[in-house]
Amino acid sequence: MLQPLSKTMAALAPGAVYLLLAAGIAAAIAFVMPDEVVTWAMFSVAGTLVITAAWLRLALAQDRRRRARQQETLANFIAHDAAPSFTTDPEGEIGYQNRAAVDRFGSRGGQGLARTLAELFADPGAVLRRLQSKAEATGAAREDLVTRRGHLRLSVHRIGSGDFLWRLEDMAERTIGGRGAETISLPMLTVSNGGTILFMNEALRRLVGERVRSLDRIFTDLPLRSGEEHEIKGEGGPVTAVVAQLEGVGGRSEVYLLPIGGPRSAAEGANFEALPVAMLRLSAHGRVRAANRAARGLLGGIEPQTRLADLLEGLGRPVSDWVNDALAGRADGRPEVLRARRGDKEVFLQVTLSRIVENGRAGLLAVLSDATQLKTLEAQFVQSQKMQAIGQLAGGVAHDFNNLLTAISGHCDLLMLRHDKGDGDYADLDQISQNANRAAALVGQLLAFSRKQTLKPEILDLHDTLSDLTHLLNRLVGEKVVLSVKHESDPGRVRADKRQLEQVIMNLVVNARDAMPGGGEIRIETDAVHLAENRTRDRVAVPKGDYVAIKVTDTGTGIAADKLSKIFEPFFTTKRTGEGTGLGLSTAYGIVKQTGGYIFCDSVLGTGTSFTILLPAYEAGDESDTPRADGDAAEARTAPRGPTTLSVVPKAEAAPLPIKANRALAAEATVLLVEDEPPVRAFAARALKLCGYTVLEAESAEEALELLEDADLQVDIFVTDVIMPGLDGPSWVSRALEARPGKRTVFMSGYAEEVFQNGTSPVPDSVFLPKPFSLSELTATVQDLLSR
Repeated sequence: MLQPLSKTMAALAPGAVYLLLAAGIAAAIAFVMPDEVVTWAMFSVAGTLVITAAWLRLALAQDRRRRARQQETLANFIAHDAAPSFTTDPEGEIGYQNRAAVDRFGSRGGQGLARTLAELFADPGAVLRRLQSKAEATGAAREDLVTRRGHLRLSVHRIGSGDFLWRLEDMAERTIGGRGAETISLPMLTVSNGGTILFMNEALRRLVGERVRSLDRIFTDLPLRSGEEHEIKGEGGPVTAVVAQLEGVGGRSEVYLLPIGGPRSAAEGANFEALPVAMLRLSAHGRVRAANRAARGLLGGIEPQTRLADLLEGLGRPVSDWVNDALAGRADGRPEVLRARRGDKEVFLQVTLSRIVENGRAGLLAVLSDATQLKTLEAQFVQSQKMQAIGQLAGGVAHDFNNLLTAISGHCDLLMLRHDKGDGDYADLDQISQNANRAAALVGQLLAFSRKQTLKPEILDLHDTLSDLTHLLNRLVGEKVVLSVKHESDPGRVRADKRQLEQVIMNLVVNARDAMPGGGEIRIETDAVHLAENRTRDRVAVPKGDYVAIKVTDTGTGIAADKLSKIFEPFFTTKRTGEGTGLGLSTAYGIVKQTGGYIFCDSVLGTGTSFTILLPAYEAGDESDTPRADGDAAEARTAPRGPTTLSVVPKAEAAPLPIKANRALAAEATVLLVEDEPPVRAFAARALKLCGYTVLEAESAEEALELLEDADLQVDIFVTDVIMPGLDGPSWVSRALEARPGKRTVFMSGYAEEVFQNGTSPVPDSVFLPKPFSLSELTATVQDLLSR
C-alpha cells in the first residue's frame, strides 16, 4: 500500500503540466525583472515547481508500476479458479477476467461489470453498488442471489487503493434449489415473500403440466404450512403432498413436495436424505424409521426404532398422546416447541407432525426447524418484562414511601431542635430518626435495582478505590475470614459512582462472608480484559471492547444450579428468615447495569462462588468534562448554562443545622415552595422559616404560576417537587423562567424520574435534592444555591 503522501501525489500527477506552465511563467518574469533579488526569487520558484512536477510524475509512474505488479500477481492467483472472477476499477470497468470468466461470458475487458451480469439477473447495477459500498467500508462483502439460471453467490474484495476483485460462485453444490434441483425427482419451487414463483424444477413442471408464476396456480389451500398436507392442482387431477418449506435469503423460500402413498423409489430416498429441511419418518407407534442428514445434525446420532419421546421433551403431556392424536387426525397441525434430549448442548426445535401413508402403512412425517435462537430471545424478553415490572413497582413505591419518610424524619428534626441531648425524649427522637434513615436505605436499594437512582459518575482508579475500601472490608469479614486483594495487571480506570461501586463490592463481600460460617478466604481480583468479538453468556450479549474486570471469589458453600438464575431478583435469598433482606445482590445488579457494565456468577456446591463484574474501561478523552472528584463536582455545578448537568446534593455533604449562619442572606430571600404532599410541604416551610426565609407555599404548579402573575411579587428561588398532579416541576419552572429568567431551582423527588435519567436537567441553575431529606440538607441546599 502507498503511504498517504504518495497516494496524494499520484492523484495530483495529472496536474503536473500546470506546474510546468507556472514554472515557465516564473522563469520568464525572472528574465525581465531588473531587481536581482526578485530575479533569483522567481528562478527559485520556477525550480521548485519543476521539481514538484517531476515528483508528481514519478509518483504516478510508481503507482502505475505497482498496480501492474498487483494485477499480474492477482491474475496468477485467480487464473485457474473454477469460479468466474473479474477485477474492476471504482467505476465498475473490467480490467482483468480469469479463464472461467472468459469461457462463460466471453472477453469483456474495458466493459462495465453491470452490463456483463445483466445476462444473469435484472438490475445488477443496484446489487454491485450495494456490495461495493460495503467492501469500501469493511474490505469485503457478499450476497446470495436467485437468478434465472439458479442460485449464485457474488462476492467482492477491495484490493489496492481503489480496485475490486469480484467472484461469481455457482451455488448448485451448496443448495438443492436452483439448477441443482433439476437433477432430483422431488418436486420443488422457489417463491418470494409476495407469493411469486421464481423457479420450478423439472419434476414440478411435469406434475403441474406448465410453468406458472404464482402459488395459487398450484395449491388450492393457501397459505402454505410447513409439515402439513396440501392439495396440488396436478395436470392429471388433484394430488396430495406434504409441504416442507425452507426459509432462504432475501425473503425467498424453497418449497419441497413430498408425495403421500405409493412405494418410494431409490431416487426419492436419496432426495429425502439430501433435503436441507430436517425430517423424521415415524411409525404408527412413534418410533423413528428414517432420519435425514439435517435431522441428525439437530438431534445428534439417532438409532433406528428410537422413540420420539427419547429424542424430545417439554411437551407438557406424554409424547405418545401427541403421536396418537396426529395419527387419528385430531391434532390441529400446530407446531410444538420442544427441547432436544442431547447432553452436549441445548437445542430447541419447532416440530410439526403430519399423517402419511407409505406402502399401505400409516405413519407420521415430523418436520423440524431450529428454534434455539427464538427460545433464547423469548427467555430474554420474559426476563426483561419481569425486571421492568419490578422496576416500575419499585419506582412507584419509592415515590410515595419517600414522601412519608421525608415528613417523618423532617418533623423529627423539628422536634429535636427543641430538645437537648440530655433530655429524656431526645434518645427516643434519635431512634425514630435512625429507623427512618434505615427505611430510606431500604427504598434506596429498590431504586438501585430498578436503575432509577441518580448517579454521580467520576473517573476512578481501582487501585486507589480498593485500597481505601480494604480497611472497612477487613472489619466486615471478621477474624475467621482471610481477605486478599490482587491486581493481575494495571486494570485501568472506570467511570462510575464511587459510593455505589463501593456498595456493590461490600454487598458481594458480605454475601461471601455469610457463605463461610466456619471461616475461609475471600479474594478480590482486578484485571484488564479485551474482548475481540461479541460474547454471549447467561442470555446476555456483551459487545466487544475493553473492560475492567472485578472478581470476588469465596470458598463457601456455593449456590445450587437451580437457584443461580434467581439470585439477582429482589427479595430472593437462601438465608434463613431474619438473616437477610434479599436485596444485596439485586442492588449490586442494578448499580452495575446502570453504570453500563455486566455481572455474572459462577458457583459450585461445596466449593465456592465467584462473581465477575465487567465495567467499560475509561479511555482518556471519552468524557473530557467529567469531574474527577467531589470537589471538582462541586466546582462543575457553579456555572450551569441552558440544559445543564444535573447536580445531586450528596447526603454526606449536608451541613449542620444552619439556623444562625446566614441570617442576613435568608432575611432578604423569598422562597416559593411547591409541594402537593401537605406533610412534606408543612415540614419544608417550617424548616426554611426557621432559617429566616420568607416562604410562599403552593400545593400545585398551577397555583404557583398564579402567584407569579403578580409582577410586584419578589421570588429568589423555587423549591419544587418533580411529580405532581397537572404540570410537573420542570414544566412549570420552564414557564416561570420565561417571565423571571435567572431564578434558581431546587428539585425534590422520591426517585430520579425519566426527566433526569441522563443526568441532565432541562432547567438551568438547578440542583436535585433526593427524598427523604433532613432539615439540615434542605436548608443547606437552599443556602448553597442562593450564595452562588
